Amino acid sequence: MGMTMTQKILAAHSGQQSVCAGQLILADLDLVLGNDITSPVAIKEFAKLGKDSVFDRDKITMVMDHFAPNKDIKAAQQCKMCREFCGEYDVTHFYDVGKMGIEHALLPEQGLVSAGNVVIGADSHTCTYGALGSFSTGVGSTDMACGMAIGKAWFKVPSAIKVNLTGKLRKYVSGKDVILHLIGMIGVDGALYRSLEFTGEGLASLSMADRLCIANMAIEAGAKNGIFQVDDITLEYLKEHGAAEPVIYKADEDAKYDQVIDIDLSKIEPTVAFPHLPENARTFSEIGDIKIDQAVIGSCTNGRLEDLIAAAEIMKGRKCADGVRVIIIPATQQIYLDAMEMGLLKIFIESGAVVSTPTCGPCLGGHMGILAEGERAITTTNRNFVGRMGHPTSEVYLASPAVAAASALTGRITSPWEVMEI
Repeated sequence: MGMTMTQKILAAHSGQQSVCAGQLILADLDLVLGNDITSPVAIKEFAKLGKDSVFDRDKITMVMDHFAPNKDIKAAQQCKMCREFCGEYDVTHFYDVGKMGIEHALLPEQGLVSAGNVVIGADSHTCTYGALGSFSTGVGSTDMACGMAIGKAWFKVPSAIKVNLTGKLRKYVSGKDVILHLIGMIGVDGALYRSLEFTGEGLASLSMADRLCIANMAIEAGAKNGIFQVDDITLEYLKEHGAAEPVIYKADEDAKYDQVIDIDLSKIEPTVAFPHLPENARTFSEIGDIKIDQAVIGSCTNGRLEDLIAAAEIMKGRKCADGVRVIIIPATQQIYLDAMEMGLLKIFIESGAVVSTPTCGPCLGGHMGILAEGERAITTTNRNFVGRMGHPTSEVYLASPAVAAASALTGRITSPWEVMEI
């Protein structure tokens, strides 16, 4: 029986000719990731294993991004623990303040992930790297500890859902709208422990930023991972960022899928996920007059340069609405620098927004944009659970950078098509 892309990668990394859905395997790891929240737990577990070295200092990375720059003493202590561990074990890829970024934007930018890799990370949005044709998934901190020690991890091979993309996105519609549309179709558990595998002629119209955003939110549909078929866009990105030689795995013609979903990209509209689940997706024909208190453009989902360019195009020469706090967060130092050199930061500041250092910050209700009782935010982040961004009675609406920028200008949830009159 044929295998999917994910199954082929897992077979190769477990030394087997083939694997099937439901099979338990022990696979070699190409990269183990942790951040300032999850790594300290893994470090404590690693100490219990009695190892005097990590399995490969070049295949472990820790990124200080969630509560960094440190928001309080506890956050400082956690970052210190990570810093000392990486120093003691000579870990090559340690990213701290001034040299860091939001992990799932930073690692592809630094060329640490390539097509055909197996990557685990003690963060649920590690599935982002499937955009590059890798198998990547979030794990617990104990799995991270074992991964750092022996370079292997146990997996149950997932079955798959094939997402066949056709057509081309319209102006001011992006990958965020695509993934919110898909989650709206199948629900937050619609792909539970399955691989979401994206293919079809519509891939050619999706930028790498679109793909990274879509793969990032595969977990919000319950998926074990999301993965994109490798094409010229993928290969060009990997080469540009100095990634290792890609290994390309294509699904077999007779690969078995639990479901095949067809999506015509030309029919996707600007989409917003209402509280308190990403599956509550609505287009603007279903959205009334909803006032907002805050707009956030950033995160591992939508803090890339392309996202900032989209927001700046809408905000240029316009003012943010009175009473709306607008927070722009470039996802990495390089993106911050590029945005500055392109004049984007000037556009944001003149519009009335504030520009932050790279951080996960408000996405997880950490810092740099916490909501008070009853407040509403439109945000390009990935989750809108109860209390996700602050007070339990606050409301989080998920949207693309274009929708968030348009809403920042009007003070209510607004389609970019309305602001830009298309």
